[in-house]
Amino acid sequence: MEEDQKVLSRSLKSRHIQMIAIGGAIGTGLFLGSSSAIHLSGPSIILSYLIVGGFCFLLMRAIGELLLSDQTKHSFLDFVKEYLGDRFEFVTGWTYWFCWISLAMADLTATGIYVKYWFPGVPQWIPPLIILGSLFLANKVNVKLFGELETWFSMIKVIAIVLLVAVGFFLAIFKFKVAGGYTAGFNNLFDHGGFFPTGISGFLLSFQMVVFAFVGIEMVGMTAGETDNPEENLPKAINSLPIRIGLFYVGSMIAVMSVFPWNHIKTSVSPFVQVFSGIGVVGAAGILNFVVLTAAISATNSCLFSTSRTMYALGMGGNASSFVTKLSRNGVPNLALNVSTVVLLIIVALNYFMPEGVFSLVSSVSTINFVIVWVILIVVHLVYRHHHPEGAKTFRMPGYPIADYATLLFFAGILIFLLFNQSTRIPMIISLGSVVLLLLIYEFGVKKNK
Repeated sequence: MEEDQKVLSRSLKSRHIQMIAIGGAIGTGLFLGSSSAIHLSGPSIILSYLIVGGFCFLLMRAIGELLLSDQTKHSFLDFVKEYLGDRFEFVTGWTYWFCWISLAMADLTATGIYVKYWFPGVPQWIPPLIILGSLFLANKVNVKLFGELETWFSMIKVIAIVLLVAVGFFLAIFKFKVAGGYTAGFNNLFDHGGFFPTGISGFLLSFQMVVFAFVGIEMVGMTAGETDNPEENLPKAINSLPIRIGLFYVGSMIAVMSVFPWNHIKTSVSPFVQVFSGIGVVGAAGILNFVVLTAAISATNSCLFSTSRTMYALGMGGNASSFVTKLSRNGVPNLALNVSTVVLLIIVALNYFMPEGVFSLVSSVSTINFVIVWVILIVVHLVYRHHHPEGAKTFRMPGYPIADYATLLFFAGILIFLLFNQSTRIPMIISLGSVVLLLLIYEFGVKKNK
């Protein structure tokens, strides 16, 4: 293979990086799962989103400083290898690979369910197969096509959220009557049991659901090697994160709970559907079904990108077979992409043989593993700054080292909470067990063969 084929293509433009970052911050949890979160904590979930969003911003600033400190490295895994060693690169890389694989399995299953909304007679395994095949071929072409697809998928989600916030605030400001006899108004945030209607316990319980909504936000850290102007594009994407958090999460929660009192928001439907249906929008459920379908497709698209680049990075570091480092003429790690796609075909088979199977356990394990990866990345940044006290000249972590330690304690505290929470204890044990298993595999298998 020619030498120039050994370099990842730098085809992602500023708008691609911006929308990949946005897509990573918006999941189906906001559209579908937020009603359950609202019932758990009431209006105080707004504060939960602000707190978690703030720590996620600090996490992204830490990742951004690492990436811009040495642009010869292609992803955050390269920094894990340099500052924590080969063992932790192996564990972090394969943990991250599994995070996305399991999330994509859940989202591919969701696409089958969403399509049945319009075509109830379609077998549940067919949509995942068609979508996976289409995204696989698109990712084969070049990274720019991936960026274009993700840009449009993210745009659909953004439009839906902007419309919700605009409509919700308009109704609240002018105190419109909505379906059910309710009067919209910002007073609804305080008039039904106060801002903390379920107490501190409900507020604390909401953190696990809110953290799960942010998984995938670090994916920008896998695009560094394929960005045409990382010095400009990465800081722009990361620094705009607070605005995205404010609009997408905080803004949408304020809008929803201002239109309907928090304790009258139905858990059986999306709060987005309830708001648009409440003002008489015909086909609101069908429109949202299209939005969440694109969100699920977007997550699968991101998975194919992230897992193939993760496997490529592992191969380059000697922690996966060297054959996955081979690139196409367009600079795409095709063999790594092939492996991830074949693994994802498992979910097509499962949807064929057991369409009623429950994948909530897999999703929980995945999101917990994401938090474990975040903790490792903060530790990497601390070690980096220990070796380089001056930091990256163009993009330093604000508030170092206090911000690092506060972020580390916050996410570590989330993991401890999940371990003692009955509903997430088993996924937490499985996640910790997988990390231990990876350490053993490295110690008694990979390390001996190096």
